Amino acid sequence: MNEAAGWRAVAALYNALLTATVVALVARRGADTAREYVFQHFRRQHLEKFLPGLKKLGLEGMPHAVACALYHYHSNALGGVLTETVVASDRKAWVRYPPPRWMWRGTAIAAIPHAVSAAMLHGWHGHNGVSLGNPRLGFVCTGMTVDGHPGLEGYYLEHDRALAPEERVRFAYGAETMPRFDTSAAPRLDAAQWPEERLLRAHRSYAMEYLRTLLPTLQAVLGTADAAAELARVARLIGLQTHAELAATLGFGTNLSAGDRASAGAFARWLAAMQRAHGESVELLEDGETPCVRVGGWRLAGDLALADPLAAFDAWNALWVGACAAHDRFLRLKTQRTRHDGRWAIEWRVLPQSGVAQ
Repeated sequence: MNEAAGWRAVAALYNALLTATVVALVARRGADTAREYVFQHFRRQHLEKFLPGLKKLGLEGMPHAVACALYHYHSNALGGVLTETVVASDRKAWVRYPPPRWMWRGTAIAAIPHAVSAAMLHGWHGHNGVSLGNPRLGFVCTGMTVDGHPGLEGYYLEHDRALAPEERVRFAYGAETMPRFDTSAAPRLDAAQWPEERLLRAHRSYAMEYLRTLLPTLQAVLGTADAAAELARVARLIGLQTHAELAATLGFGTNLSAGDRASAGAFARWLAAMQRAHGESVELLEDGETPCVRVGGWRLAGDLALADPLAAFDAWNALWVGACAAHDRFLRLKTQRTRHDGRWAIEWRVLPQSGVAQ
């Protein structure tokens, strides 16, 4: 398997899962719950990632408005998100996310209300000044794609006075629009510090970090039982819906739903490839009666403070259950997982369903 293809597959998978989770919350639990989830998700990410990210990207010491715009420009571009930026002055700097929007994958954007999209800005962009210790810094949004504008755009502005909490994000549609973005003069990261391999890993890690934030945030907003049920439902659907795309990305062929040992082996090899693309140490056993994939950890969760780690794992595991059903509906994926002192041991066995001729 091409390593870069694996990283692209993981990134596509979690992009789809994040979008689908928010759409499901809107549809099944209402816009208020979805808005609260999105706000908490991005506030959690902001508190964990923003200040360390400024340092990693070499943006410390810049004027705050400029540093913030460049942070969003570079960090999102590393994840494969279309981004643009224009620095108007030391106190005013634009950032723009043109369509198609990464966050609201495909046609899902039509299901996202204004307040749910705006919650991302309140959760992250509006808190940058607080984290930087600059109460004068705010974000002015001049358009959002969910409202029919040609991209989400706005600018960081350092005002002449301290802002009240409700002033840190302001919407000013129609008043201004971002100047034309000159791609030839676009800011670029130091190529020596960001070689191609690091850029490709960053693309995968960007989407994986969204899932690392999703797991504890959903438990906090819905409670562990409801979070597990909601995420397992969505994850199974995403496994079903994306498996063909991800199999093609990794160079695996299509299956004819034979329900036999060969089909089980083919799925086990794909599952092993996906786990390796996560950065896991994987053991693939194909000599026995049933193919087996073993992983000696769950790096994705890592050191996450989860209220119920096993429930979070089972919900995430529904991705692979759904993918198995899409690969061959006459197979069954049997999962065994243990967790002791924070260490995981995971085993998947790919079994034919009873009643299928061998």
